[in-house]
Amino acid sequence: MIASVEDEVDRLVAAWRTQRPDLDVRPIEVLSRVSRLARHLDLARRGAFAQHGLEQWEFDVLAALRRAGEPYELSPGRLLRDTLVTSGTMTNRIDRLTRAGLVERRRDPRDRRGVLVRLTPRGLSRVDAAFEDLLDRERDLLDSLSDRDRDRLSALLRPLLAPFDSD
Repeated sequence: MIASVEDEVDRLVAAWRTQRPDLDVRPIEVLSRVSRLARHLDLARRGAFAQHGLEQWEFDVLAALRRAGEPYELSPGRLLRDTLVTSGTMTNRIDRLTRAGLVERRRDPRDRRGVLVRLTPRGLSRVDAAFEDLLDRERDLLDSLSDRDRDRLSALLRPLLAPFDSD
């Protein structure tokens, strides 16, 4: 059972109901909380990544390579799809990560014209440490929920996000 705790959204909703009783302000009860939580999540993520000398975009690219499994490599085209950026942006990002020693380019053995981007050992240790830190911070954000409530919340949010992910 969720404890009855008043938050800023409750105060906003009460004020709107007083000022505009003709409107159904229930969407604010959910989406303002999601929006406020997103801000806290963004701060937690920035903190976790900064703690390990990474920016969000660097983590995104390194994490895509890490999730690919050994040998932790993908084509630039696949990285584009996984990180939703343009080819020019991805080229710039790969260049910067290469200079930092976090990734390397190598010829694709299956396609002489193709290139693969691979995590270096330094990149692997950096993304793993940042991910562990991120998970600790995200657990802290969810600390007031039981495991059962976390599962329920996840299940409730899934159909809200699914239509956006299908594009």
